Amino acid sequence: MTLGEFISYLGNNPFYPLFFFFILPVAALLARYMAKGEGHLSPWCIYYSALIYLSVIPGIFAILLNIYHMLFEKRSIYEMNIMVDVLPILSMLLTLFLIKKNVDFKEIPGFGKLTGFVGSIAGLMLVFFVLDKMHLIVFSYLPIQWLAITLVVAFFVIRLVTKKVLTQ
Repeated sequence: MTLGEFISYLGNNPFYPLFFFFILPVAALLARYMAKGEGHLSPWCIYYSALIYLSVIPGIFAILLNIYHMLFEKRSIYEMNIMVDVLPILSMLLTLFLIKKNVDFKEIPGFGKLTGFVGSIAGLMLVFFVLDKMHLIVFSYLPIQWLAITLVVAFFVIRLVTKKVLTQ
């Protein structure tokens, strides 16, 4: 299954993205009421960390994919699929807003500055888009699981390298 086939599948089966992107803010809202004042303590900080990863990665991917479609493929804004193009962004913003109400992002391990995390994810995806557009590496024909594995491995390599450079 390629990325295009995966996006078409999600657009044709709206239950899956609707459920996933609805459950993230609901989980953040439940944690807000269950962990009042304890969001920086374990296990809540790990829970919030997972929620942030689950909401930010698809949200940033949707933003970059929309920019890519508008700039390079000249796709009209009227052709946007609400479930695939808009819902991840709204879910990310709402989830981050609800998490921020209970705990400061500096207190969640690995998220001292959320903008750095979001920027590194966006930068990595932007590099992948440029490499694909220049036909150096063709990511759009990769099966979706290999694209996800490549993205995760590249993200952790970049984080490891930056940690080593910054500590020296």
